[in-house]
Formats: sequence, C-alpha cells, structure tokens
Amino acid sequence: MGFDRDELDQMVQRWLDANRACEAIGDWRPLADLYVEDATYGWNFGPNEDFMAVGRDEIRDVALGLEMGGLDGWSYPYMEVLIDDRKGQVLGLWKQVADAPRPGGGTYEVGGIGGSWFGYAGNFQWAWQRDFFDFGNATALFLEMMGDGTLSAGMTARMERSLKQDLPGHYRFGEAPAPIWPVGS
Repeated sequence: MGFDRDELDQMVQRWLDANRACEAIGDWRPLADLYVEDATYGWNFGPNEDFMAVGRDEIRDVALGLEMGGLDGWSYPYMEVLIDDRKGQVLGLWKQVADAPRPGGGTYEVGGIGGSWFGYAGNFQWAWQRDFFDFGNATALFLEMMGDGTLSAGMTARMERSLKQDLPGHYRFGEAPAPIWPVGS
C-alpha cells in the first residue's frame, strides 16, 4: 500500500504551517485537529517512564495542553523532514529553542537532536506520532535557566507539576496503552 506523494507533501506543509501558527500564539492544542479520532501520541522519559495520549481529545488536552504547558514562547524549528510515501511515514527532526535571551547573548537551546515520527492515516491526518528528544539535555537546560532566573513562571509550574505522581498520560515503562514502537515491534 502506498500513499500519494503530493498528498503527503501537502500534509507535511500543513503540519509545519500549523506548528508555526501554534508557536506564534503559544498554544499547541489546535494541532490536535490534524490527528484521526483514535490517534496515539507518545514518547519515552527514560528507563522507567513512557508518556502516551490515546485519542484526539487526550492529544489535545494532555499531550499538547498539559505537557506543552509552560513552553509558550519556545520554538521547534524543523531542520529536516524525511517522507516515505510507500509506508506513509514521516520523520521530522527539530530543535527546541527558548525565547528567553541568555545573559551575555545568545539563546537557550536543548542540546542533541529532537524529532517526531508520524504515521499517516490519509485525509490529511496523522494516525500516530512518537517523539524523541534528549531528556538529560532538556532537564539540564531547564535547570540552567532556573539558575539564571530566565525560566518562565509557566515552565517552573510545569516542572513542579512533573514531580507529582499519577500524572495523566504517564505510565511505567512498557505499560502504556499503546506501544512506543507503533510499527514493527
């Protein structure tokens, strides 16, 4: 089974445009409209924890709402996008860049490579998305920003919330309601 390459190219452009629009308003929840109703969206937090949102509502409210909360002002420029039209899969590689200026100049940016792996469902919607990023580098940057006094109040609140137990969408490693490896696992 293959997918029309022009349609996939259009989907990627819609996704990139929607991301830029969401960055501009500091709210990623509108991206949920680009997923099928029963889509899954997840990532790994290290050796003991996975995150998984199941369904468009959880993607909107938990993944794009709670989990992205506090990251208003951040940008996620896509540096490269790879499209496999035979499998209907897309890999987008991005950076995580804060809007807070560094003392002495420059910007805060999470080290390493971040990315999103998508499965296309057709009709300009994703069936699933899996993200990957360097959790250690992200944590180190947030702590550096806290020390510099440049971490936003929203991100500070998000970090404090993340220390609590029983957060929505968070599961012990391997116990999420959908697999981290959505295909070929």
